[in-house]
Formats: sequence, C-alpha cells, structure tokens
Amino acid sequence: MALQLEEEFKEYAEKAKSLPPRTTDADKLILYGLYKQATVGSVNISDPTERAKWDAWKAVDEEHEEAMTEYIVKVKHLQQQEVAST
Repeated sequence: MALQLEEEFKEYAEKAKSLPPRTTDADKLILYGLYKQATVGSVNISDPTERAKWDAWKAVDEEHEEAMTEYIVKVKHLQQQEVAST
C-alpha cells in the first residue's frame, strides 16, 4: 500500500508542475506545505526566510502518508476546477 501511495504521490507531484495559471497562491502554498510534510516531515527550520512557505509547511500536522494523500486529492481538485471552468 505504501509503495503504491508513493508512486501516486510522485505522479501527482509531476502533474502539479503544470497546474492551470489561475491556481491561487493560497492553493500553491497548501500544496507546498503538504509536499514538504510528505517528503521531509515536520518543519525543521527555525529561521524562516520565506515566511509564507514556512507557515504553510508548519501548518501541516500530519503523518507522511496522510500528507501524500491530501496532496494527491488537492492536485486532483485543482485539475478538476480547470476542466470545469473551460
């Protein structure tokens, strides 16, 4: 199960690179936080240089697999919004 989730996560991380241009900064920050939580774990820096990204990462309080799953769901949702608006 975990291996399948990791493969799907990698697939959606690639798809996230081509999200529609109208994807909001707020949605991008959510994805950033989920991605960092899924790939690195809990925020591990104490001196944030890019505050919005640091805050987005710090806001994610989930386990590795939960963050991956939420990331996939968020990318799917953003892709569906683009299809619905065209």
